Amino acid sequence: MGDSTPRKLNILPDHFTVPSTPTTEAAQDHSPSPSSSHRQDDNISLRSLSQSQSSTRRKLKRAAHMLNLFSLRRLPWVSDGREKVELSAAELESLRSELSELEEREAYLKAQLEHVDEVLRSARLSGYLFIRSRWEALPGEPPPLDDAEVDDWLPRFVVLQGPCLFFYLLSTDLSPQDSTLLADIVEVGPLPSYTREFDEIHHCFYILTRQGLRFECSSTSKTQVDSWLSVLRHDCRFEPEERLPTGVN
Repeated sequence: MGDSTPRKLNILPDHFTVPSTPTTEAAQDHSPSPSSSHRQDDNISLRSLSQSQSSTRRKLKRAAHMLNLFSLRRLPWVSDGREKVELSAAELESLRSELSELEEREAYLKAQLEHVDEVLRSARLSGYLFIRSRWEALPGEPPPLDDAEVDDWLPRFVVLQGPCLFFYLLSTDLSPQDSTLLADIVEVGPLPSYTREFDEIHHCFYILTRQGLRFECSSTSKTQVDSWLSVLRHDCRFEPEERLPTGVN
């Protein structure tokens, strides 16, 4: 047909339409045979199964389509030819960054271990002490205020190595926070002990430099304090310790 008239639709009656309820006699005359009834039930079951499968396929396709819309481009990776792991470009970059950080961390920890090993092998004396620093008054200046009650002691790892005295925050630190040359130390001596929390008695000593900086050091171990005083006096070539005045520990 050359015209644009739409074709007619041929409507076929539903083959499985349930007929209206007949009379008792008509129902007896037209009742289907058992074999016909079984065929009809099988056709209905097959049609329902086909419709269910078709609906399921449509739902799966829609779900896959939505996942493709919102997922990133995937990069396949095959392990041992059996398992397949997919990583996105962002995930792969994140893994590379984590591996790089772990390698840097490993190198840093290795350097820390080597540093601690070197300190333990070559240091003349080392250990944790509580430290605080004070500046001596210059000529013509008034004496500093008495701040003996100020609790500003901080733990430091002190290392006497070669011609220097190093002050580290931790024993694993690679760089000291402060240092001084033994040649700059002009005086070493004891200080009165003091009591901190939990009634701990701290024994003290000081190290004075030619610049006027005084390091005050303390420890709960009197043996440790005596060792530091003895070694510093020996290395700095000071005279032997004099008898302490009464009240000084």
